[in-house]
Amino acid sequence: MKKQQQRKQTGKKAITGIIVIVLLAGSAVWLFTKPSTPVVSIPTTTTTTTANSGSAAVAGFAAIPTPIAAGTFGTAPTVTVPTSAPPSVEEASNLIVGKGAAIKLGDTFTAQYVLADYATHKIVQSSWTSQPFACDATSGCKLQMGGLIPGWVDGMTGMKVGGRRELIIPPSLGYGPNGSGNGIPGNDTLLFVIDLLKVN
Repeated sequence: MKKQQQRKQTGKKAITGIIVIVLLAGSAVWLFTKPSTPVVSIPTTTTTTTANSGSAAVAGFAAIPTPIAAGTFGTAPTVTVPTSAPPSVEEASNLIVGKGAAIKLGDTFTAQYVLADYATHKIVQSSWTSQPFACDATSGCKLQMGGLIPGWVDGMTGMKVGGRRELIIPPSLGYGPNGSGNGIPGNDTLLFVIDLLKVN
């Protein structure tokens, strides 16, 4: 009988000892382990949510925060100039992504365009009211510096035929401090919407 009681007490002591050891070990782990840093997912800047969900960013350019409505390729777009301060860098968004040939430096091309400006918040020029703009051998024009404003050369490169692109061009890449003889004052920020019809 005594032996059974001794065995029970020994067993109880052993179980109590194991429980104490587990509790002490768990407390030690909890006390001496540094809390892990929570993982936070940070959104990238390559994707921009805009009012025009159909628009797509153009590689190498800041995205236009609120691009105009895409409209229909081959039909004059409705253009509204933002009332916010003009950007200091060129911004670009593909309103319609073309599926044809991509234009590259030195190419000749045919396009339709609308030009509005930040000075007047109005449309200043539109090829839709006359005929498409032909930058070709006849006009002596190519997609290169010296023939077109830098904002067009940089902003159109890589655009595909059948596409519509919106460009917001600061004065340094447009007509600069002198403006142009076509009613664009000096230091004016320009908003272009371009439909690329053909690459020669």
